[in-house]
Amino acid sequence: MVTIKDIAKAAGVSPSTVSRVISNHSRISKATTIKVKRIMEEMGYHPNVMAKSLVSKTTNTLAIVLPRPAEELFQDFFFGELLRGILAHSTKAGYDMLLAAATSPTDEQETISRLVLGRRVDGVVLLSSRQDDPLIKMLADHDFPTVLIGRTEGHDNIITVDTDNVQAAYDATTHLIKQGHSKIGFVIGVPNLTVSVDRLEGYRKAMQQAGLAINPEWIIDSEFLQQSGYRAMSFVMNIPERPTALVVIDDVTAFGVLRGVTELGFSVPNDICLISFNNIALSELASPALSSVDIGTYQLGYTASHLLVRRLQDNASSQIRNIIPHRLVVRESSIKDNQKRG
Repeated sequence: MVTIKDIAKAAGVSPSTVSRVISNHSRISKATTIKVKRIMEEMGYHPNVMAKSLVSKTTNTLAIVLPRPAEELFQDFFFGELLRGILAHSTKAGYDMLLAAATSPTDEQETISRLVLGRRVDGVVLLSSRQDDPLIKMLADHDFPTVLIGRTEGHDNIITVDTDNVQAAYDATTHLIKQGHSKIGFVIGVPNLTVSVDRLEGYRKAMQQAGLAINPEWIIDSEFLQQSGYRAMSFVMNIPERPTALVVIDDVTAFGVLRGVTELGFSVPNDICLISFNNIALSELASPALSSVDIGTYQLGYTASHLLVRRLQDNASSQIRNIIPHRLVVRESSIKDNQKRG
């Protein structure tokens, strides 16, 4: 049986160097890594993962905590792109990924508690956050290596990667204001999610700075699902003083809004203009093409994985708050011919 010592001898390095190559340690040079891995392949050596885990007390596995039941999650292309970014880096770094899903907040905490306290994973990536989230508090209290894609307050040992959602929503709303709209609504998503809270704040800020009134009926709660946007339109388009434009919490919800508006006999952008968030690939293919704020979804996931692996491998102190730039992508859904808007 080929051992680490055999590999070290053939490569002309120490056994500890071979161990670090197997662990994808960042301090080993690229040339040495390539050389050792080539010799391992030539000699037919395969690391004993279980034995390595017992010795190093690591699993080389990261957990991704899905924010809601998986059957709903994978209807949203945003999370698919987010996962693609996470996996792109974690795979390159030599980590396996474990998807942790739950059907309730209690079930979620119990699942993560088993993974964390049982040391079944080395670190955790959270894909979303709620206000006063007990799961974040639990991970922070245990000082468990965690990266949150989102925002939290009061937990300085939780690394976060996020969009400036207040500014992003401010920019989206300001775009509609510049198009001449004064009656602008907001399809908010799940109200207690920090992303919903922050985007609503950005919308309000833009409206207030422009001196525009906000009708409470123009702010509509929904889930991040297409059917939620669809259902919302049966209410919005029947308000006596309905909005002439909407900021929608994400693209998938906006697809439902588009369908609802059309089936009610109205059209986008002639009767109501739309802008949303995430700029998923299908946004450009919608009819009309959907204006959207590109928040760098892939980069959010890739950066989250990079920062978590860096903390695990080097115990390096990373910047706690990390912001990925956003950009406004204007398409047909928010632009109407030169007509006066009320």
